[in-house]
Amino acid sequence: MNEVTAEAKPVKTFDPEAFALNVARAMESTGRALAAYLKPTTEIKDKPPAELAEVIKTFGAVAEYWMGDNARSSELQTRIAKDYLDLWGTAVRRLAGEAVAPAIEPSPRDKRFKDPEWKSNQFFDFVMQLYLLTTRWAQDLVRDAEGLDAHTRQKAEFYVQQITNALAPSNFVLTNPEVLRETLSSNANNLARGMTMLAEDIEAGRGTLRIRQSDPANLEVGVNMAMTPGKVIYQNELMQLIQYEPSTEKVLRTPLLIVPPWINKFYILDLRPEKSFIKWCVDQGITVFVISWVNPDRELGQKGFADYMKEGPLVAMDVIEKVTGEMKVHTAGYCVGGTLLAATLAWLAEKRRVRVTSATFFAAQVDFTHAGDLLVFVDEDQITALERDMEARGVLEGSKMAMAFNMLRSNELIWSYVVSNYLKGQPPSSFDLLHWNSDATRMPASNHSYYLRNCYLENRLSTGTMVLDNTLLDLSKVKVPVYNLATREDHIAPAESVLYGSQFFGGPVKFVLSGSGHIAGVVNPPSSGKYQFWTNDNVKDVTVADWLKNAQEHKGSWWPDWRAWLESIDAEAVPARPVGSEASPPIEDAPGSYVRVRA
Repeated sequence: MNEVTAEAKPVKTFDPEAFALNVARAMESTGRALAAYLKPTTEIKDKPPAELAEVIKTFGAVAEYWMGDNARSSELQTRIAKDYLDLWGTAVRRLAGEAVAPAIEPSPRDKRFKDPEWKSNQFFDFVMQLYLLTTRWAQDLVRDAEGLDAHTRQKAEFYVQQITNALAPSNFVLTNPEVLRETLSSNANNLARGMTMLAEDIEAGRGTLRIRQSDPANLEVGVNMAMTPGKVIYQNELMQLIQYEPSTEKVLRTPLLIVPPWINKFYILDLRPEKSFIKWCVDQGITVFVISWVNPDRELGQKGFADYMKEGPLVAMDVIEKVTGEMKVHTAGYCVGGTLLAATLAWLAEKRRVRVTSATFFAAQVDFTHAGDLLVFVDEDQITALERDMEARGVLEGSKMAMAFNMLRSNELIWSYVVSNYLKGQPPSSFDLLHWNSDATRMPASNHSYYLRNCYLENRLSTGTMVLDNTLLDLSKVKVPVYNLATREDHIAPAESVLYGSQFFGGPVKFVLSGSGHIAGVVNPPSSGKYQFWTNDNVKDVTVADWLKNAQEHKGSWWPDWRAWLESIDAEAVPARPVGSEASPPIEDAPGSYVRVRA
């Protein structure tokens, strides 16, 4: 009988020469990255960023409380000293072979410390616990500081979270066991690859780090995404209106107009065909029209919120009437597109114009009392500083808004990519949702200033004091049926905020809570079988926690529930309509040209 010998796998050995060469390559790329960062631009930087001044001012208020009294100052030092001494004691006992409980442990949901060596290796375990104790101490300083107003405390908590996330030992080569193993086993080839990507990303951002979250290969708008057949049938300075080709013989008589956010691009609702909400609607027998907003430049900087209303949904309704003969439409607005839609409905109500059959809001806010962490960026000083910056440029660069959104989940959307891309040298895979997330748009200065002041800062829409196009808006006059969707883990439009806003409409409101977050909770096709949603008719004077106690849970996607709700309002069907008309002939194929313009 012949013996079969298994082929031995080659064992990676440390090669000092290769290691030195790769370190040199990494340093060379680091120099290239630094050169890209320092490359002269037309922008004159004669003062520190306004954000830095805001951080210093906020922490100054916290420090004033603790350092203004000797007893409190002593307490401050005693707290952290005791924690460090306890940690040192447990470390020494463990080194002596004694089984001891850790001084502190990471949250089970904290993915940064999942590698087994964070616990098995005493050095990494000590570093991790030292970091967690320091983080807890810093958070306690803010929490226990007396005399802070709510906004200052919220800002301080947010800034502490950003700083501690940035300083996590998992973000550094020598204190991340997984990265250190990879560095030694690959002879630092990971660092050479990673620093090359870092230089490329700073060059792509023209001096600002633009972290790649997805490989753009095989992700092209109109080729691999936004593929639902349709035509652009109208366009103006601010938007293109797309009508999609029917896929059923019969369609609902009332067409659907979707108003997406202009902070991002509309194809979040038309990713790959199996994820596309737009395609699903078409296949459900709905005549779908979608606004595709322009990616504005300086020339459109004076376009305001009223212009977006008049040249967006209002003109779209006129075009839809000419094309279909229907004076009324179902409407749907996503995020800030939903806020604009709500303002438009109030404007129409005040003008006594009957143009809308129903309104659906996807993770959209009309009241900003509970607007969450984004309120950190909103006060008079910060908005004034931002307005000065926008006045010089005419627009707010999309990268700034993208970074603000990423900071709401910085461990997942910033630092995980820093570690994976630049320390491990692993390029990200192709992911349509994250590719869309990085496809940011600019915003006209006038529009963005109006939105921040009237919504976030002064909360005028829900209180009946917003003036738009010389018209005082009152949401209680909006009598059309409303389907108000919130997502349970939303950091941008918190469920608490969306639920609270439901009470301001004057007609029937169906509030629905979806599982997951701002994107995945909305873009959740039935075929995926993911998540769940909850329903409960009570929307007044109730918190999300109390609302959930009496809510009914439904497995899977909320899309079929919404489709049934839509048909319950108007079930009449008509033969499917051709795209466009003699008065509004097709201009170009969907998804159009506006959506292809990158910032």
